[in-house]
Amino acid sequence: MALTRMSRLAFVCCVLLGAILGVGAYTFRFAEGTAYLSNDPRACVNCHVMRDHYDGWQKASHHTAATCNDCHVPHDLVGKYLSKVRNGFWHSYGFTTQNFHEPIRIKPGNAEVLQANCIDCHGGVVREIVDRGSAADASNNCLRCHDAIGHGSLR
Repeated sequence: MALTRMSRLAFVCCVLLGAILGVGAYTFRFAEGTAYLSNDPRACVNCHVMRDHYDGWQKASHHTAATCNDCHVPHDLVGKYLSKVRNGFWHSYGFTTQNFHEPIRIKPGNAEVLQANCIDCHGGVVREIVDRGSAADASNNCLRCHDAIGHGSLR
């Protein structure tokens, strides 16, 4: 029975999709991708560019109170995993293609999450600042004065 042109096209598309999914699954398994879904800070240090940040965090004041996820991903369940998937993809892409800024820099969207998490945890202390609106001003966010809190001094 001869395959029609449409059947052949569907077959080729299925093979390509299967190959892409297979390579993706292999890469995810090889890179221990499930570790990135955890709350373990050691998962973040798998990338060599994060070593200084991890070492600094171990010496910083937040070491006993917060993990990477407490500061760097949204606190709601859906937002947390969407952020992990989005950042995981772009981090993997950047490191695989060697197309990333070194030293690593926080992106604006992730900086907004970080700011929101600072306020979420320290709201009682910074309530007056937040209520006056200055904490939302990018020139007066928490890291402007407290940049060494989470990771210690990286300089």
